[in-house]
Amino acid sequence: MKKFIIVVLDGFGVGQMEDVPQARPQDTGANTWLHILENKPELRLPVLEKLGLMNIIGTESSRMKFSSTATFGKAGLMHSGADTFFGHQEIVGTKPQKPFGEPIKNRIELIHDTLVQNGYHAEYYQGESERMLVVENALTVADNVECDPGQAFNVTAAIDTLDFDEVLKIGKLVRSVSKVPRVITFGGRGVTIQDILAAVEEHDGGYIGVNAPKSGVYNRDYHCIHLGYGVDPEVQVPTILGRAGYGVTLLGKAADVIQNPFGKSCSIVETSKVLGKLIELSKETECGFFCCNVQETDLAGHQESVEKYAHILEIADPLLGQLMDSMGDEDLLVVMADHGNDPTIGHPHHTREHVPLMIYGRGIRPGNLGIRGTLSDVGATATDYFGEHPPENGSSFLPKLLD
Repeated sequence: MKKFIIVVLDGFGVGQMEDVPQARPQDTGANTWLHILENKPELRLPVLEKLGLMNIIGTESSRMKFSSTATFGKAGLMHSGADTFFGHQEIVGTKPQKPFGEPIKNRIELIHDTLVQNGYHAEYYQGESERMLVVENALTVADNVECDPGQAFNVTAAIDTLDFDEVLKIGKLVRSVSKVPRVITFGGRGVTIQDILAAVEEHDGGYIGVNAPKSGVYNRDYHCIHLGYGVDPEVQVPTILGRAGYGVTLLGKAADVIQNPFGKSCSIVETSKVLGKLIELSKETECGFFCCNVQETDLAGHQESVEKYAHILEIADPLLGQLMDSMGDEDLLVVMADHGNDPTIGHPHHTREHVPLMIYGRGIRPGNLGIRGTLSDVGATATDYFGEHPPENGSSFLPKLLD
């Protein structure tokens, strides 16, 4: 019996992609890991060193050296920009499509009519300048006013009033007629539609939405599903493997952003807890697929804090060692990222970088896998490992690992 484990160090890039000067000039020169190391030359991460992290960036420090036993490489981002949600969809096998950013006002009539045609009571809510929707007196459909303008619509619900399964049906209808990157469908208990409406904000550019933290929906029994543009869970690794009867476990932010219809999802933020839970569940499982996101690296990047980023890596490193020690003879581990988040670049946003690929398994062939064209190669390798059909996107590198 065997396991395939992916650990995503969120925002842990290893150098800007070739298209950055044209696509994202603000990211020119980004190299998350190298710049952390330049600012923290005393940093020592023996497990990531063993896995080939220094081989990937092609240089050594006074305390971290090349590994002669590592199996390593890099992967480029096929999705546009540098996004956690789309990065994870790419990892599990989606071929990215380019979404279209716009405010809710561009789609509000179409969304309203679609919901009414499907039997829901939807009415317009008039703000000072813009409109949004209130549906079943339980949820709002509006702009996301916390991310970059035009990048998401939010379905914000009081799930004491309307069950989350019904809320999700509404979210999928909104998704079906929208082209924004994400329709984020979420809600919590202990709040009412009045609480949600009390948190409405209007922003420059014609945007209106609910400030989710102020609404209270995060406070108790929070439910959340991200519905991405062009994302079909049927062609992704969790659905393919889950339908085939394999255990599928998603942990950390991976549980929030990847759909997992047949498996178990655990949303955990703290690094020691999420990796500790991965180790615990992996030990209890003889055969299955795991994808675990370590979110606090990304949060440190957003805070532009080299100190915090380095500290999180120091927490993660020995836990990765414990995970490797617990693995069986046939198990495979891939440590990677979903994009960069260089804390030294001069802005608090993600950076468009190649991500590391560090593969561990007893008996696999050491060496350089080169630069893979898409994160989906990891997902394709996972299904190949279990002998199942591939996801929509990606090419397996499993043959390169085996003698």
